[in-house]
Amino acid sequence: MVRLAFLISLLLIGVASLLGAGAASAGILVELPNLPGHAPANLSGYLARPDSGLSAELGGPSNGGAPYPAVVVLHGCNGIFGHSVVIADRLSSWGYVTLAVDSLGPRVRGIANYCGRGLPDQAFDAYAALHYRSQLDFVDPARVAVLGQSMGGETALHAVRHDLAEQFFKERFRAVIAYYPYCDISATTVTAPTLILIGEADETSPVEQCREMVSHARPDGAPIALIVYPGVHHNFDVALLTPGVRYRGFWLEYNEPATKDAEERTRAFLDAHLAETYLGEPTAK
Repeated sequence: MVRLAFLISLLLIGVASLLGAGAASAGILVELPNLPGHAPANLSGYLARPDSGLSAELGGPSNGGAPYPAVVVLHGCNGIFGHSVVIADRLSSWGYVTLAVDSLGPRVRGIANYCGRGLPDQAFDAYAALHYRSQLDFVDPARVAVLGQSMGGETALHAVRHDLAEQFFKERFRAVIAYYPYCDISATTVTAPTLILIGEADETSPVEQCREMVSHARPDGAPIALIVYPGVHHNFDVALLTPGVRYRGFWLEYNEPATKDAEERTRAFLDAHLAETYLGEPTAK
């Protein structure tokens, strides 16, 4: 049974976007099995398909029918609030089956957020979602990307580290998109093409760490693109942060031009790396 906390969090969608847009949500609530040996036994998620709900009302995907490419969405330290679902609906309208995974609701009680703590289990949740996706007949298991924001962006980078990716099944993430992540891994360990989007003025995730990371990428390794927005802060794509606020000592603020550019780059990146003809697909070992 989907946890009450997860259902309550989805009510925020109405405040965040759906009432304002005047449209129905694209997706449904799902439960998916966790990896063997990991707790809890089941995870919660929000699944949006290109051929149903909002995306169908908008005319369906532009890249043909099933099986569809897919994206796993990983939330930030405040959990799967309305914004993660907005992202899932947007990606599904572009032609991607999208699963936003709730990593906090099933396992964290009495804690409003996980900011400043980190959640190693979230990387394993990404692989649980990837495995779940591979069993859906309307998903192409060879064309799945992972996208995360803030804590989820950091987790997305960790999810494609060589030492972690080798542990689970034969599936691999074909690409990774990280919005304002904390860049604390070595670029030499990244196993999939990566796009990092971050603000120059981000106080939570220092851009210099991302620059340092990318500077050590190997010419023969997975390509890493770093896009830096001058004067832009953390959570720049969350419209509810208008005006900006100081939270836990850090400034958070929406920036419309950066958001629009990031969306365009995200869509182009996914289209390029999840296309059926893309030649850079990681090989299973």
